Amino acid sequence: MLMTSDDETLAAAAADGDRASFAALLERHYDRIFALAFRLTGARAEAEDLVQDICLALPAKLGTYRRAARFTTWLYRVTVNAAHDRRRRAASHARAADGWGDWEVNRRAGIAEAAESQDWLAATMAGLAPELRDAVALTLGEDLSQKEAAEVLGISEGTVAWRMSEVKKRLRERARAEGML
Repeated sequence: MLMTSDDETLAAAAADGDRASFAALLERHYDRIFALAFRLTGARAEAEDLVQDICLALPAKLGTYRRAARFTTWLYRVTVNAAHDRRRRAASHARAADGWGDWEVNRRAGIAEAAESQDWLAATMAGLAPELRDAVALTLGEDLSQKEAAEVLGISEGTVAWRMSEVKKRLRERARAEGML
């Protein structure tokens, strides 16, 4: 029966502590959260860690869901925010670790090695600024319209359109530089 309930009803019940409703929401949306997390991070292990963080925080966050937007739009926003928080923490740790030993050098080398093992497009996407990656992940990866992506990101539809145009421009530039065009 729970699986036939709409997301909003399940979210309200889960916010009130109904474990079965929370489990139904996770079962219904886990793959969607993971797919977006992977597109935002570009690495499976990092996406898995991010989704775990989201799942742990989600019961408390459900109390903030106000049905002003569809549940999936709200869930995308939670995922994007969690990815941004993770990036900020990683940047802070990297700054704090500068000059602190070989482990930071090895960590950075591991990131570079992972990027080399990805295909050309994935490596190119990983090199984009986070705000450009967010727009691509939502519009192409999650198949949202630019209007829907703008709602998730809290920006104008025109800004999403510009970001997508900028992504296309950068892809063409890199392809030309590598002799692919």
